[in-house]
Amino acid sequence: MDIEAVMRLGPVIPILVIEDAAYAQPIAKALVAGGLFALEVTLRTPAALAAIAEMSRVEGAVVGAGTVLNAADLRASSEAGARFMVSPGLTQPLADAAAAAGVPYLPGVATAGDIMRGLDLGLNHFKFFPAEAAGGRVALKSLAAPFFQARFCPTGGVSEANAPDWLATPGVLCVGGSWLVPAGPPDTAAIEARARQTAQWARP
Repeated sequence: MDIEAVMRLGPVIPILVIEDAAYAQPIAKALVAGGLFALEVTLRTPAALAAIAEMSRVEGAVVGAGTVLNAADLRASSEAGARFMVSPGLTQPLADAAAAAGVPYLPGVATAGDIMRGLDLGLNHFKFFPAEAAGGRVALKSLAAPFFQARFCPTGGVSEANAPDWLATPGVLCVGGSWLVPAGPPDTAAIEARARQTAQWARP
């Protein structure tokens, strides 16, 4: 599965900050039952790698690692079972490590220069981050025009309210959102309901 296939698994990739690995499988099962299959577990907590390993056991879940900052993060995430990698920015060492590992990689970009560096590295799928702070949909429309070959997943300030507008933006394949799974012990029924509603949104 390449990164475009991951991005096309659903209109939203849930961005998950897991504080307790015991929550991981219930959350993943609820999201998959609701129709969202690509799940991004951020490396922001001590439980993240264990959560990736637990979620990877859930049938139908395609689990990736977010907040991947370097080759060591990428290696640890792969060993835990992550099937794709997402980073907040773009560096050549990390891009080279992803290419060497053969793992689908979605680097963060915010400017034309970022995208040009990515294209030079053979990448054309990017996380537009931080989406709202970097200028919102107006900025991305301006970037998508000259970089017609690029595809984007806006993340950062994307909400349940504005996600449909982001999905209608040229070049956007999906969005990343953290609203689906609030912090704390998971309410799996509520998570599944939100996922089911979100999965029905029009896909580009």
